[in-house]
Amino acid sequence: MKKASSNIQADKPAKSGNEVSVSQADYEILASFRYAMRRFLHFSEQAAKAVGLTPQQHQALLAIRGFSGASAISIGELAERLQVKHHSAVGLVNRLVVLELVVRESDTNDHRLVHLHLTKRGVEVLHRLSGIHRDELRRISPVLGELLNRIS
Repeated sequence: MKKASSNIQADKPAKSGNEVSVSQADYEILASFRYAMRRFLHFSEQAAKAVGLTPQQHQALLAIRGFSGASAISIGELAERLQVKHHSAVGLVNRLVVLELVVRESDTNDHRLVHLHLTKRGVEVLHRLSGIHRDELRRISPVLGELLNRIS
């Protein structure tokens, strides 16, 4: 199974040489950025709950729909995208299948490999959530952009 690649290296801290210098302004910017991100995550959690999903179920639907690989996302790739263990992704997919939001499809060449697809209902729920998330990000993007500009 091919592991999904990502340009984001969040699991490895950036190295800035041997010198560590953090100013009070840096702390303030980092704290403000973290606060803005936490507010967005809280917004996202509440939006998912409002449509009867857990935040992780919403994240899974988004990862499935937004996967840009050569074929549909596999459970292993979903686990990587969500940063969870494979068996946790299997349990999450099981719950999404019961909710009729996701279907599994065995790979035609390798029957051990399972691809995931959203059902019509899954697409509808995700579409509604994605619209309000996009609008919220547009609303807060000036603040986030300013904070990112200040830190760089």
